[in-house]
Amino acid sequence: MQVRIHRGTREIGGTCIELVHEGARILLDLGLPLDGDPGDASCHPVVDGMAGGGDLKALILSHGHRDHVGLAHLAGPDLPVVMGAATQAILTAVAPFVPDAYLPPSTITIENGKPLTFGPFTVTPTLVDHSAYDAYALLVEAGGQRLFYSGDFRGHGRKASLFERFIRHPPKNIDLLLLEGSSLGRLDPDQRFPTESDVEDRFVSLFQDTAGIALVAASAQNIDRMVSLYRACKRSGRTLVIDLYAAEVLRATGNANIPQSDWPCMAVFVPHYQRVRIKQTGRFDLLEAHAANRIFPEHLRAMAPRAAFLFRPAMLRDLDRAECLSGATAIWSQWDGYLAQERGLALQADLTERGIPLTHAHTSGHASIPDLKRLAEAIAPRRIVPIHTFHADGFPELFGPSVSIKQDGQWWEIAA
Repeated sequence: MQVRIHRGTREIGGTCIELVHEGARILLDLGLPLDGDPGDASCHPVVDGMAGGGDLKALILSHGHRDHVGLAHLAGPDLPVVMGAATQAILTAVAPFVPDAYLPPSTITIENGKPLTFGPFTVTPTLVDHSAYDAYALLVEAGGQRLFYSGDFRGHGRKASLFERFIRHPPKNIDLLLLEGSSLGRLDPDQRFPTESDVEDRFVSLFQDTAGIALVAASAQNIDRMVSLYRACKRSGRTLVIDLYAAEVLRATGNANIPQSDWPCMAVFVPHYQRVRIKQTGRFDLLEAHAANRIFPEHLRAMAPRAAFLFRPAMLRDLDRAECLSGATAIWSQWDGYLAQERGLALQADLTERGIPLTHAHTSGHASIPDLKRLAEAIAPRRIVPIHTFHADGFPELFGPSVSIKQDGQWWEIAA
């Protein structure tokens, strides 16, 4: 089996791996660089046969984050696109809210532990703990060789039991481990990220110290975070106010244990830009699906001292008009790097102008270094190749002589 990492050996984002054996090929992920534009051809990997119907047998997506699926629209109508069923449902649910949303016309769904065959390749997914819902690591077998792609994972989320189970029962006889290293350069080797339960406790403390509305800037697709937020609201006597987009994401999980818009301590507020979008697309059925706990601008001011509001900058004018920001606190519950970007800087200026303090409650969607080492030791592969990292050069010191550092675009043999 031959391997080429198109992007990811020296950066986080744009992940794309091409495998070839006996004249057949598959792709693992087709991501957008963190600072990339989907329409910019300069960030598109050069992969033959994306239209499908040739020797490229499938595009297999490990999870739904843009840095892994953001260029999946390059796949032609005849190329099977493989993903988890909940990932597909979430992509479908958000499509009405996203201009030029991509939905693959030819889809195969994967399930935890169930192998699929594409030409000479057998691919077996393993459900992992990650900030993206329905995320998988992938075991690929061909020609008697075994490659394990970690995808993005962690061991400190609400599905940490998946990581512990994997450590107890790892795959054996792995020739190559493609191991993500997102946390290198962000943590000391013995440091650990806070758990998702720690984030919940942090929310509770911040909610108790906030006189007015708590504006929580978090991704609705981070389902663990939505659970933490809902639990913190219940513990602190607040109502979690979500928008229509978030309500649809939660519904798309199909999981009865995930908070839904019609649960107690939940409310749905539809901001102006979403109402415009609904009118343009005629998707009034989405409003009807979440009507049970819908609130309107005139309700926000009265409920502000007992509300946590899932917040995006585009909603700020709605909140101004509702006159509900007295005593508010903003809580950043995403990667800090976004605050250094243009939109993040603009948000901070807008909050400062309104006298709203900004604080933080977050943990990483990626494994701490001790958990990366635990996974590598459990698998004990013949070789480790870094991916999804800005600090590949730090791998040999952490993981020993089995590390082999590769370059983007370089073909190499697993056995070499």
